Amino acid sequence: MNKPLRRIAIFCGLLVLALLARDNWLQYVQADTLAKDEKNPRVTIERYATPRGDIIVDGKPVTGSKETGGSDLKYKRTYKEGPMWSPVTGFASQTVGATQLESIEDGILTGNDDRLFFRRSLDLLTGEKKEGGNVVTTLNSDAQKAAYKGLKGLGKGAVAALDPSTGAILALASAPSYDPSSFAGSDGSAFQKLDKNKDQPMLNRALRETYPPGSTFKAVTAAAALEHDLYSDIDAPTKSPLPWTMPDTTQPLPNEGNIPCKNASLREALRVSCNTVFGKIGSDLGKDKMLETAEKFGFNEQQFVPVRSNASVFPKKMDRPQTALSSIGQFETAATPLQMAMVASAIANDGKLMEPYMVSELQAPNLDVIEKHSPKEMSQPLSEENAQKLQDMMQTVVNEGTGKNAKIPGVTVGGKTGTAQHGVDNSENPYAWFISYAKTDSGSPVAVAVVVEDSKAGRDDISGGGLAAPIAKDVMQAVLDSKK
Repeated sequence: MNKPLRRIAIFCGLLVLALLARDNWLQYVQADTLAKDEKNPRVTIERYATPRGDIIVDGKPVTGSKETGGSDLKYKRTYKEGPMWSPVTGFASQTVGATQLESIEDGILTGNDDRLFFRRSLDLLTGEKKEGGNVVTTLNSDAQKAAYKGLKGLGKGAVAALDPSTGAILALASAPSYDPSSFAGSDGSAFQKLDKNKDQPMLNRALRETYPPGSTFKAVTAAAALEHDLYSDIDAPTKSPLPWTMPDTTQPLPNEGNIPCKNASLREALRVSCNTVFGKIGSDLGKDKMLETAEKFGFNEQQFVPVRSNASVFPKKMDRPQTALSSIGQFETAATPLQMAMVASAIANDGKLMEPYMVSELQAPNLDVIEKHSPKEMSQPLSEENAQKLQDMMQTVVNEGTGKNAKIPGVTVGGKTGTAQHGVDNSENPYAWFISYAKTDSGSPVAVAVVVEDSKAGRDDISGGGLAAPIAKDVMQAVLDSKK
């Protein structure tokens, strides 16, 4: 063989070797990655080749599956009362993908989770069709209905409710909302309209929106005052002049109206919501002690329930006037409804904060339990003694103060109202807040946070006690009724 032909033969041999190496790399090294790549159409085809498992509330599915016909994607997702449950389920769409529980637990719902390998192998041998497993939630359907019904017609807002003793999420509502069924199939036009809607109906406001908490944050400041021994007697006068000028300024901190705040006790200051008393408490304690208490309640940390919740914010860099403002829920303090439900929950649970969660168990297609959640203690923001003092104060708010609309006959209810400033120089309608808990002889089964973000009510008629407290009452009543 002459020299040119030999070179050509060697070059061709090298090409064949390169091709073989590439082929082996694809088949053995990258096979699993390529098989699971979302851009691989076979992944989507396989995901919708069989009915998905269901998301369960109170033993009943709030999801379903339906044959589409005329498509490579055989089944599409359906939802029962989709707008009410979408903050819990998220969506599973043939064109857009999946979010929230539909995404996080996709492996269980499609039957592709590694924990279902034995089941899949058995189905392969017996010729049975592959089935998805179920996701069993902690949600209380009556509480969710009460929350969603209360928010509808009030504009934008959200509700989060917890079981203080376990951290189980009982309600998670957001308004305005959307129906995930509208774009579950191959037509994504409904999603595009929702995505461009200025009211953001697909935003999960209970988990993903942070609001200035206003006076509801005074419950955290009261906890800090008790825990750091600034005050121990909730009925003793505080050292709180009126007016009170914020340190390093000539600016007095105003109260809302002519309320009795001069040297008011902690109980009275919470009842009438004195800015001066709680602003001075924050200033006297200092930013480090306030930050320590806020973070024990969960501020400055994302929560995973398992859906991610935004981190609520208590600022780490503040001067003394900013510390005072932050301590009454202003300046840069911001909280999700879930976070404020956690605050009420910890107080109701005698100072112990349980980790919030909304999936109680994962089931195989034959209903065998694959994984069961065990409640976990997250932190202890305040002692049992101090928590009971704060409960006493919050019960006074409901019995004799701004939270009277949350009263439930024969039930002990504690709460705190809030009307948070909104817009530049408070130019827009304020946010109406209410946090609360209900307590019976057998314990405290529910803690709630409600925020009404954009009410249609006139500005002077917007208040936490007027708009948010009645919703909280209905949610608490629904949980209490379900326990009977």
